[in-house]
Amino acid sequence: MEAELTAVVVAVTDGEPRVLTIREGSLLPSGPFASGHRTLQAGLRGWVEQQTHHPLGYVEQLYTFADRDRSAEDTGRRVISISYLGLTRQSRASGRDQPGWRVWYRYFPWEDWRDGAPPLIAKAILPRLRSWAAEPAEAAIRRARQQRFRITFGVGDLPWNEEMVLQRYELLFEAGLVAEAIRRRGGDMAEALPGEEMLHDHRRILATGIARLRAKIKYRPVVFELMAESFTLLQLQRAVEALAGQMLHKQNFRRLVEQQSLVEETGEVTSETGGRPAKLFRFRERVLQERAITGTTLPISRMV
Repeated sequence: MEAELTAVVVAVTDGEPRVLTIREGSLLPSGPFASGHRTLQAGLRGWVEQQTHHPLGYVEQLYTFADRDRSAEDTGRRVISISYLGLTRQSRASGRDQPGWRVWYRYFPWEDWRDGAPPLIAKAILPRLRSWAAEPAEAAIRRARQQRFRITFGVGDLPWNEEMVLQRYELLFEAGLVAEAIRRRGGDMAEALPGEEMLHDHRRILATGIARLRAKIKYRPVVFELMAESFTLLQLQRAVEALAGQMLHKQNFRRLVEQQSLVEETGEVTSETGGRPAKLFRFRERVLQERAITGTTLPISRMV
């Protein structure tokens, strides 16, 4: 049994959530845990910097993946992947493994609701899930499948839950609709839903990272790790919207930011917004000092 370290490294640039990848977007930065590493995090940082020449900032452990079928390749070896979530500001990545930043909605196009429900869901995903749910002969299994896709995709009067990223991907995998599942069974790749494929189970790991971050920004101000030292309130809102995949009500967002005293004015303005000069803000020192304390909240506990 071997241990592998895998990193979901996230940045927000130009209003888009991006993830650091290697090998032309097919893998997340990863590598074996070596006995020479003092800690797991030290090993992870070493691998990411070696593969991408990009230093990591904030890092937290995400999940441990140990399923026997993590890879479509039968190598006879069982590899446990200890994954981490890292937050940073995008900068140039370089290295022999072709590192680069990819907008994460390229892998999960059904997760971006900033312009409303993606047409892909109604046109392709739900019809095929309904067909999949109707396949079993047992009525109980049919009902369970139907309830499952209704909840995960917010069908009918059920709400869309932006945190259920992993549940939606695993449902589509089980239904045989994503490229990784189709390739594993040797099917026709033309039948795969839109969304870029990743090797092994790295798209599943990425889904886990997105879900964790979407939940986390609701109760801890980790988004500051992704922002420049100074920013406009609109830039802050756009960053949160990019991560959540949903639009927020502008006035409600600003009022709640002010009520929770998360930011303060720098006394400077910027004209880069294209309109009239906008005030620049920074996170308060208290927020920076207390960012690791559970209970310090961001004003998006309810999407608007």
